[in-house]
Amino acid sequence: MSTHSESTVFHPQAARMNLPGIRQVSISRPLTWLRAGAADMARAWPLSLFYGVVFALLGYGLTHGAGVRPHLAMALTSGFLFVAPVLATVFYFISHRLEHHHKLPNLFVPLLSWRANPASLGLFALMLVFVLSVWARISAILVGLMLNGSGIGGLSELLSLAAVQQHTDFAFAYLAFGATLALMVFSLSVVSLPMLLHRKVDFATALVTSFMATRINLPVMLVWGVLIAGLVALGVATDFIAMAVIFPWLGHASWHAYRELIERE
Repeated sequence: MSTHSESTVFHPQAARMNLPGIRQVSISRPLTWLRAGAADMARAWPLSLFYGVVFALLGYGLTHGAGVRPHLAMALTSGFLFVAPVLATVFYFISHRLEHHHKLPNLFVPLLSWRANPASLGLFALMLVFVLSVWARISAILVGLMLNGSGIGGLSELLSLAAVQQHTDFAFAYLAFGATLALMVFSLSVVSLPMLLHRKVDFATALVTSFMATRINLPVMLVWGVLIAGLVALGVATDFIAMAVIFPWLGHASWHAYRELIERE
């Protein structure tokens, strides 16, 4: 785990919930989390890169499988951000093992990390699938209302500079809806999934803890969210090639974010 300087610890109260203490950290800490994530990835590179390649191929298959349906391709591409926290549980598991100096697991053992808290992790996965389906509907509505009859036939045409300049109203509306939904998902998932993997807490407690951690550290979380979004955008822009490295890097870094933001038991 990355070291951190002395910081203020808040103990938020919620009805019938035993929330852990939440640290208020400095705005420079996301860079420390990225460095710690890179160190974990270097120590466990065979596992990290294997799952990085698998998830990059999954993302590539989903987005390119949409064919000439631009709304679906865009929804799946941007929706990768929404479901990424669930996929990243394998990297949380690996970082947890490294933190306690345990031997690295066999290739498929990280996939069994769900056994630590199956009901709550399952509920979280269902929530993210629901969010992704809602985003797909919103995307279809925006494309239907604002691009109907435009002649755009695929994702590459839709993302071209000429198309963006010609349909600025669509670009702004799409970004506004997408950013709002992404901020909501980010605030509820930034520490909740590592917490569900690490502690025997219920689904609601993890969500509230994550929301409170975001609220207490709002400037830090905004920086962290922008860094994540920027790196994921870079991964998508390379046709998911760079995602094979970026995704595990961010997964390991997110574990260190959780361990620093949430007080130890």
